[in-house]
Amino acid sequence: MTMTYAALLRGINVSGSKRVPMPELRTVLTELGHTGIATYLQSGNAVFRSDSDDEDALAAALEQALRRRFGFSVDCLVRDAGYLAAVADACPFPAADLEGKQLHVTYYDRPVDADRFADLAAADFLPEEFRLGDRCLYLYAPDGLGRSKLAVALGRPRHVKGLTATSRNWNTVEKLVEMTRD
Repeated sequence: MTMTYAALLRGINVSGSKRVPMPELRTVLTELGHTGIATYLQSGNAVFRSDSDDEDALAAALEQALRRRFGFSVDCLVRDAGYLAAVADACPFPAADLEGKQLHVTYYDRPVDADRFADLAAADFLPEEFRLGDRCLYLYAPDGLGRSKLAVALGRPRHVKGLTATSRNWNTVEKLVEMTRD
C-alpha cells in the first residue's frame, strides 16, 4: 500500500551552508524510487509517496543519498500524513487565533518526556510557553522565534542531547498537512 510522507530536513540552506537545492532534493527522492514528489520552501520540506511503511528506514536512506550527493550529513525525519494531521489537530494552543510566526512545532525522532525540560521554570519565560506532544514540542512565541528566549533554552544541548530535532512554523505545519492529504 502506498503511503504519503513528508521528509523534514534539518539545517539546510541556512546562511549559505549545507546548500541543497530543491530540484536536486526532488531528484534524490526520485532516484530512491519515490513518487508524487513536491517540495515546499527552500528549508527542507518534501512530500512523497512510497510503498514502505518504515519511516526510520526511509529517513536513513534519504540521509545516505544526500550524503553521497552533496558530501555532507543532513539529519532527516520522515513522517506520514496521519501523524502530521494528528500533530496539527492536537495543538494545545489556539492556532487559528495566532500568526504562523508565533507558533512552532519541533519534531523529534522519538518520544520526549517532560523530565528532559524539568529545569526550565515556565514563569521565567512568560508569555512564551511550550507543551509536549507525540514526538513533538509545541512552542508559543508571541514575538516570533528570532526573539524567543524559550526557544534558545529549549535548544540547549542538555535538552536535545541524543535527539534528532527540526522545527517548523505553524504555516509550514499546516501546508505539510495539506500537501500530504490524499
